[in-house]
Amino acid sequence: MNLIEELRWRGMLHDFMPGTEEQLAKEMTAGYIGFDPTANSLHIGNLATIMLLVHLQRAGHKPMALVGGATGMVGDPSGKSSERNLLSEEALRTNQAAIKKQLEKFLDFNCGANAAEMVNNYDWFKDFSFLGFLRDVGKHLTVNYMMKKESVQKRINADEERAEGLSFTEFSYQLLQGYDFYHLYKHKNVLLQMGASDQWGNITTGTELIRRIDGGKAYALVGKLVTKSDGTKFGKSESGNVWLDPALTSPYKFYQFWLNLSDEEAKKLIKVYTLLPQEEIARLTEEHQQAPHLRILQKALAKDVTIRVHSEEDYLAAVDASEILFGKGDLETLKGLREDVLLSVFEGVPQVEVSKNSYLQAATVTDLLSEVTRGLIFESKGEAKRMIKNGGVSINRQKLQNPDEAVAYELLQQKYLVVQKGKKNYYLIAVN
Repeated sequence: MNLIEELRWRGMLHDFMPGTEEQLAKEMTAGYIGFDPTANSLHIGNLATIMLLVHLQRAGHKPMALVGGATGMVGDPSGKSSERNLLSEEALRTNQAAIKKQLEKFLDFNCGANAAEMVNNYDWFKDFSFLGFLRDVGKHLTVNYMMKKESVQKRINADEERAEGLSFTEFSYQLLQGYDFYHLYKHKNVLLQMGASDQWGNITTGTELIRRIDGGKAYALVGKLVTKSDGTKFGKSESGNVWLDPALTSPYKFYQFWLNLSDEEAKKLIKVYTLLPQEEIARLTEEHQQAPHLRILQKALAKDVTIRVHSEEDYLAAVDASEILFGKGDLETLKGLREDVLLSVFEGVPQVEVSKNSYLQAATVTDLLSEVTRGLIFESKGEAKRMIKNGGVSINRQKLQNPDEAVAYELLQQKYLVVQKGKKNYYLIAVN
């Protein structure tokens, strides 16, 4: 199965220029994708694009990742409704280093002839004067040609309502990206640029520049833009982007995001985000249809992506943590959670801090859950006693039996108690 066929059955292929498939069949071909370094991490929307490079390399071709140190200072209008804030050179370089580290998890940079390579367009733009760029590059494309691009038209139409206008800085972006392709074609023998479907206009600007400046032939291939059921870009949760950096999106939250996909989304995205073969995905899909409540597709997808983005250890910790809120984990499970995982699991539940002295002086568990925690869990001792007697309260997954029992619980991570009140109400006590 060649690259085009692989992307097609996975539902990842949107369009490609005539001759692309023939070029890929003829010889090992270098192809690149550009990444925006305006954040210090990529997110799962970017990951769908990274998978295009992964499949390119698996098909025997050479993948190149271009981090836009120069174009990141400008901003691409594609898919944007307003102009972005611009970052300093120092901030961009910090982000570029972080992005390279993430890309190394997916691409092989040490496998011989088709080893992945990373480039930074700041390296060839930093000494390019404005007048030199106009003279050597700008003259080859007309304003009429540039105005016809869909990304430009969408912004102009949107800006008619907002009266913001499309700045020359953003308008010039396609010319800068087009020159990237020309530079890589000229100096690295790169014949293919790939990206998401909203990049088609910018990519074909590059092929046009190569034709007009050098009389050369280059190719374009774009994948389908991964969207949610409402048509918006995929890659965000209720709290914002789902990042690949564990400091921005914890492995637990990352795992939960995939686990909570709808059946239709999981059926589509397991082809995009995993490297599982066609036969295995067909088998998993069939098993899922037989018992949808087991969420077989979601679990397989969540496992695969969490391990590749983070690690198997993080995946196993996320699975253990997930059991807690469904009442399946015991005290040992809780004790086994790292502090960051524990806090991630209970993020959003009511939390209360109590001093070490107040905790040690609590005469009974009733006092702890009412007076010491300042009424957050129970407003009165009477209410606490009644619910404890009825078996509706547990601490660290251990059900309380006696409202007058002494406070003698092992603190998780030497600091925390997890209190469950009823079936669904959780509280976290932090003893400082």
